[in-house]
Amino acid sequence: MISYFQAIILGAVQGITELFPISSLGHSVILPSILGWHINQNDNLFLVFLVATHFATALALFIFFFKDWMLIIKGFFRSIKEKTIEQTDTYSKLAWLIIVGTIPAGILGLLLQKKIQSLIASPLSVAIFLILNGFLLYGAEILRRKKAETTDISSDGKIAKISFMQALKVGLAQCLALIPGFSRTGSTMGGGLLIGLNHEEAARFSFLLATPIIFAAAILKLPALFKSSNINTIGPILSGSIAAMIAAYLSTHFLTKYFATKKLTPFAIYCVAFGAGAFLLLYFR
Repeated sequence: MISYFQAIILGAVQGITELFPISSLGHSVILPSILGWHINQNDNLFLVFLVATHFATALALFIFFFKDWMLIIKGFFRSIKEKTIEQTDTYSKLAWLIIVGTIPAGILGLLLQKKIQSLIASPLSVAIFLILNGFLLYGAEILRRKKAETTDISSDGKIAKISFMQALKVGLAQCLALIPGFSRTGSTMGGGLLIGLNHEEAARFSFLLATPIIFAAAILKLPALFKSSNINTIGPILSGSIAAMIAAYLSTHFLTKYFATKKLTPFAIYCVAFGAGAFLLLYFR
């Protein structure tokens, strides 16, 4: 299905583009076609490869935000024990905001799984969605609220102050990422900007939201890898996953600093340019 070289390249690209707001799934579908790699993108094992590399990305996110996740998990159990969510308890509130924000994509992912898989087999349609992702990023920059005044409150503290309805709106925005070509980071950051978070806070909330939904998808799909009768596919998939994990960790380190001062606009331009170029190349080939 896929060679070690192809797996490592696609894994590294996935790890980078999953965190950058430029659609990892879109690049994973378009690049093999552009490079002339004969990969059956409609095969179930290719979907398993994508899920495995996504799982590796989620693991990198979990490791990068390990201290935060320990506080969030403790906050979750604290709220269960006390049967209440104190507004002053940042991490109890943050835990439930992540749960609420995860629900929409989780439900739609289960309901639309087969239809989404059929979209993966069409690089031309993915190129169009990638262009639309660029417009989405640019639109979020135009429509976002004015940046809040600087305070001494931490990023987690500011995120914890949003309402559950606002978290649900960000979760609904995340559903766009179920369509290959739309970015999970881009859609959730866009939703975060529209509810009043700044770029740094929106990116942080996006990375936290991505972790449980990607892990959940992996739990559902990865068993298919071990049930496969083709044992030769396991090596390339693991190689691609390791490449994705390393690339994702480095990307997270870069982006947490980048969004402290910069905007989504360069990524919007890239998505439109790359999507349009890929569409023209594939259409007239």
